[in-house]
Amino acid sequence: MREEDYKAAEAVRLETLADVNDLGKPWRYEEDGLTVTRTCPWSPPGCHPVGCGLKLYVNDEGRLVKVEGDENHPVTQGRLCPRCIALKDYVYNPARILVPLKRDRADRGKADAWEECSWDEAFGIVKENYERICAEYGPESIIGMSGTGREGGTMSLYPTMVFGTPNYCYMQSGYACYTPRLAAAAYITGTTYAEWDYSGALPGRWDDERYELTECLVIWGKAPLESNPDGFFGHAVVDAMRRGMRIIQIDPRVNWLSARADILLQLRSGTDTALAMAMLDIIIEEDLYDHDFVEYWCYGFDQLAERVRTMPPEKAAEICQVPVEKIYAAARMYATAKPAAILWGLAVDQKTDGMQNSQCIISLQAITGNLDRPGGQLLPGSDAGHNELGFGYKECIPDELFQKMIGMAEYPAYCNMILNSQVDRMLETLETDEPYPIRMGFYMGDNALTNCSMEPKRWRAALLRSLEFCIGIDTFMNASIQATCDLFLPIATVAEREGTVFTHYAPCTVTAGFMHKAIDCGNLPSDMELAYRLGKYLHPERFEKWANEHELVEAFRLGVEEHGEYFDRVSQCVVAQVPIDYYKYEKGLLRPDGQPGFATPTGRVELWSTAYNQFGEDPLPFYIEPEFSPVSKPELAEEYPLVLTTGARTTAFFHSEHRQIPYLRELNPDPIMEINPVTAQRYGVSDGQWVRMWNMFGECFMKARVSEIVDEKTVHAQHGWWFPEEDGSEPNLYGNFRCNINNLLPNGHMGKLGFGAPNKCLICNIEPVSESYDTDMAVVWEKFGKLV
Repeated sequence: MREEDYKAAEAVRLETLADVNDLGKPWRYEEDGLTVTRTCPWSPPGCHPVGCGLKLYVNDEGRLVKVEGDENHPVTQGRLCPRCIALKDYVYNPARILVPLKRDRADRGKADAWEECSWDEAFGIVKENYERICAEYGPESIIGMSGTGREGGTMSLYPTMVFGTPNYCYMQSGYACYTPRLAAAAYITGTTYAEWDYSGALPGRWDDERYELTECLVIWGKAPLESNPDGFFGHAVVDAMRRGMRIIQIDPRVNWLSARADILLQLRSGTDTALAMAMLDIIIEEDLYDHDFVEYWCYGFDQLAERVRTMPPEKAAEICQVPVEKIYAAARMYATAKPAAILWGLAVDQKTDGMQNSQCIISLQAITGNLDRPGGQLLPGSDAGHNELGFGYKECIPDELFQKMIGMAEYPAYCNMILNSQVDRMLETLETDEPYPIRMGFYMGDNALTNCSMEPKRWRAALLRSLEFCIGIDTFMNASIQATCDLFLPIATVAEREGTVFTHYAPCTVTAGFMHKAIDCGNLPSDMELAYRLGKYLHPERFEKWANEHELVEAFRLGVEEHGEYFDRVSQCVVAQVPIDYYKYEKGLLRPDGQPGFATPTGRVELWSTAYNQFGEDPLPFYIEPEFSPVSKPELAEEYPLVLTTGARTTAFFHSEHRQIPYLRELNPDPIMEINPVTAQRYGVSDGQWVRMWNMFGECFMKARVSEIVDEKTVHAQHGWWFPEEDGSEPNLYGNFRCNINNLLPNGHMGKLGFGAPNKCLICNIEPVSESYDTDMAVVWEKFGKLV
């Protein structure tokens, strides 16, 4: 079992990368007296690993003066979001920290208690506390806490190889971000998340002779233009629309793509699984499915057909509150389009039945014959997995220690699949010391108390109660580090480092990009260099086979054995498209044994999941009404009459990052809640007025935007809000809890397998308030606008 869990898989084989530079331009050249460095960035600042093409313009003093998009990048083609364009203001921001900081544990929460220290002293502090805590409590008493969209936080290197703990934790209830989709895909198809094939890996792109333009794209709970989610380049959707692709949008909230969709299903938040089951029912009952694919490559079709008959479209229409004729139209359009694809996003994860929602979507992809075909859903091959989650466990975590992972006993499907502690159980452990105490922690690019932790005050209390020593690794001070840490270790930005970036976190890679160092600010290490240096300091024997962090990353992410060769080769280019193959299930390219089929126990796409069944879950999809909704809790509907959905993306910020960048803050200066005009009139709320939002879990304050973007029964609130211009000391803590919508979101309401959380389907009440919390942009500019 362990060997199977840890088997190495190469994300990008060395021999597959192009020998020539991308489109013939050098990666560095002179232009108008400036040195231009072409690069494909990834973290920090945080973002998903798209590897967008950047041109960094540096003057003769070695200072970054301008950022532009690289028109020679085969996918992004010069297009950038505001965050990339504002990179200079991130790099030279006066609030950025360039030296290690220390303070006494008794001074946690005191912003003025930090003192500068040398790297040698910082490493000594880490070693002293690490050795003391390991000796007294064991390495399992250490927790690694990761954020999202940062290279260091997506890997298990820090917790496993550096600190030797099995407890690696993304601090969001049910890890309701990407991993439910990953886990469902792994259990049902034997590989990872199937991404839409947008021709990113093909030399001819949309005109490549191997490609077929997607006729219909279903965008399901995803905001591709705002966030480039999961490493997908969002504007590929617009490129395909210009070529004639039709759109079906499924979202409770209207956005730019919704307004241009052929069909919009504006469903009640949290009811997606009912909709998906109804679409399956229509496709099967009307004989619109791919008979050949179902017969040869699917397992459990008859049982699936019987199950989805329990959710006829008329029933789903009532549950989802969408017209039944739209459900029929969407199912027929998707099933009859050849090829068709589903772009499925975070909203699929953020409900208790997220694993069932994913199961339905994978079933839709499968029975329509759209898996691994041009223009459909691209599957990674057996040699295109990724090592990021598993690397380090086999080498450094004995099985006895591995089995101590928090949540392993209760949620083996969660812990064995993603090699993370089950986060809701971790919170309980921090509060109770059961089954053992957690005494040391470290944040890897993580502002959990602002961004991803539900009930953040509860998390803060638990961390302060339990941790005797805590480290923060980041570029800026944030509320989480300020509240709970004793040591701050700064890291380099994308402009100051070298490294590699692979789309979609390595699985389904379409391009491999290189990060070229353009400038230097304080000679800071990258996330990976810091891990290598700190790990070699604490455990030299674990790192002796690698000469530097680049060789370590090659082994870590790619499984490449030719240490140094890969890095040296790709460092001479900017971006390389990674060759792909289609219909891999026919060619033995999905299974490690080289046989045709899928890497599942049955060798097929398991519509009836043997894995779900093994873990005690229903092997077929089923709908769960959101636990806190007007339907499931009618007794609460009078007190909390509105459906609350949260977390829609904005181009100005990546989660809780970038709030101290004035140019970006101007785009979105205050935390916004969206409310329908009819609802606003009913509650006496005017546009731009501050409102109090509350439910049985907590309250926060948001600024109203009156808009028909949401329906009359729903309100939406932004997430990730703090105010770095405010006092950082307790109790204010940069205003972290005043406008934090996570105050209204609970822990402990995940699905049976440990995944999912009701972050987008809760209930609340609102009222206007007379107070104004408007951001004074003059203060923001004064504090952060004078670049250093």
